[in-house]
Amino acid sequence: MPISLTPYLTISNARAAIDFYVAAFGAEEMFALVDPADGRIGHAEVRFGTTTIFISDEYPDFGAIGPETLGGSPVRMHIYVEDVDTLFPKAIALGATELRPVKDQFHGDRSGMLLDPFGHSWFVATFKNKILPEEMQKRWNAGLEG
Repeated sequence: MPISLTPYLTISNARAAIDFYVAAFGAEEMFALVDPADGRIGHAEVRFGTTTIFISDEYPDFGAIGPETLGGSPVRMHIYVEDVDTLFPKAIALGATELRPVKDQFHGDRSGMLLDPFGHSWFVATFKNKILPEEMQKRWNAGLEG
């Protein structure tokens, strides 16, 4: 059986987050299971290109608490898109906050960083050039020294 890894995001308003990811990142909602007791999303699957992530509303009694309730998250998502320069301002117009502006990076991507309206940080990138790890290290060192 193949091994896979699927991120599972807990969000205080999963429905709004799914709608944001569809509108801002071009994601596709596969399905959502709605709790009949209170309308929360107990489990949803959202596809970003070839990657699926799971999303749910908060269920504190189950230990499922999102970054807004926790005051942030150390986890960062990274998404490759065809054109970061087009998608980035679109996500900001839809409610994301710029954390790092889009620019060419030492590792070969053109990328920036956003905070979505639900407390999750996203590196948004477009692949530009393949850079070998040794060259990346040299570039990183040079950037740290300057």
